[in-house]
Order: sequence, then C-alpha cells, then structure tokens
Amino acid sequence: MKESERWLLFAHQDLRMAEMAMGEGLYNQVCFHAQQCAEKAIKGLLAHQRKIPPRTHRLADLLGLLEPDPFAEDRIEISYSTAFISPLAIPMRYPVHCQKGYRTPGMLKRL
Repeated sequence: MKESERWLLFAHQDLRMAEMAMGEGLYNQVCFHAQQCAEKAIKGLLAHQRKIPPRTHRLADLLGLLEPDPFAEDRIEISYSTAFISPLAIPMRYPVHCQKGYRTPGMLKRL
C-alpha cells in the first residue's frame, strides 16, 4: 500500500469515528475526528504529490503546500473551513479547554 493510501485509510477511519460519535451525541469527539480526517486527507494528497507531510495540525499550512490544481476557486471556501476546524484539534480532547459552546450540535452545522 502506498503512503498516500495509508493516509487516506486513516482519514476514512477518522471520518467513520466522527459519524459514530455524532450518532451518540459526543460532539467534542466529532470535532476532533473531523479535524483529524481533514488533516490526514490533506497529508495523503501531499504524499501523492511526492511531498513529505510535515508534523503539524494546521490545515491552512498543509493546504499551502499542495500543488495548484484546476479547482483553485474552491480554495477560498476550503480556507474558511480550515480556519474554523483547525483550532478544534487539541481543545476538544481535554475538558479544561472545552468551552460550553463546542458541546452543542448547533456548532457542528458550521462544519
């Protein structure tokens, strides 16, 4: 299995975890696994482009490393989404950082 395929396999597993957590009302876990899914999918694309994915959770930084593509106009919307989801990587894992607003289903509609 290629490295890019391994990244995408892990991204798919994070997506499945987010879906299962959503069904159980575990919204902090939905946020965490959604962010992880996006991160690993982008790293899979980087690996496909024969680049070494850096050790970072910042989706905007990872997107900036991708080679330009014919869907460049979509990058504005993607950039907005990454600005929202990137901060969810760590705070959603620890109760001391988890703000009350992040625990509601309404927040997830912004994803």
